[in-house]
Amino acid sequence: MNVLGINLYDTGLDSAVQTCLDACAKTQPRHSHCISATDAHGLVTAYKKPEFKALLDSFYWVLPDGMPSVWLGRWKGADQMTRCYGPDFFKLVLSQGASREVTHFFCGGKEGVADELKTAVSRKFGNSRVVGTYCPPFREMTDDELHALAKTINESGANIVWVGLGSPKQERFAARLSQLVNVNFLVTVGAAFDFHTNRVAQAPRWIQRLSMEWFFRLMMEPKRLASRYLRVVPLFILFNLKEALTGPRSSHA
Repeated sequence: MNVLGINLYDTGLDSAVQTCLDACAKTQPRHSHCISATDAHGLVTAYKKPEFKALLDSFYWVLPDGMPSVWLGRWKGADQMTRCYGPDFFKLVLSQGASREVTHFFCGGKEGVADELKTAVSRKFGNSRVVGTYCPPFREMTDDELHALAKTINESGANIVWVGLGSPKQERFAARLSQLVNVNFLVTVGAAFDFHTNRVAQAPRWIQRLSMEWFFRLMMEPKRLASRYLRVVPLFILFNLKEALTGPRSSHA
């Protein structure tokens, strides 16, 4: 279902989880497909920046990470569309895949976070199939560094590489890395690393259902998120109203 020019996965979270796990079976080929859990911030960025839109268009799936996208999708006719929140997608794939021969590589977070996440998923989800971790430098990686990382991932035999670097950096990183690795999926999941290691508090379910998680996160991290939300939320509403009144743009200025 198309929302602000981006085709979003529209058959629900449970379907996405099962399809992802089934695709990681030994009998299935490895295509190094990229998946992004994209919220309003990512959609607004893609609407404003043709380069980022083209990148998301190249991804295998773009999951609707936020409820506003789901509401728009349902309004347009996607009755089975549900929120595919990055941290939930991560949790369900790790927990439901714990008994399957599906292996994982964690790439992202501050120094030590990926290692903490490996311990956390073993304790919380009963999954001990994490075959590697890596904390990328804050700057853009050189080609030599990326090749070295790809070699480590390929030697690990990982099925899924989870990337937690924040959007749009994580999508650009995953796209570059996908050209060098032999895996089933590279999945960008934003703050999932911090949430599941308890470094950042996650909004209660009732707040998430009200689509007020942005407000909860703003209260938790006002200095980091205030400018983003004050900019992104009005633009998301404005761009959708404009599209509703004038129709989708065929190209971006």
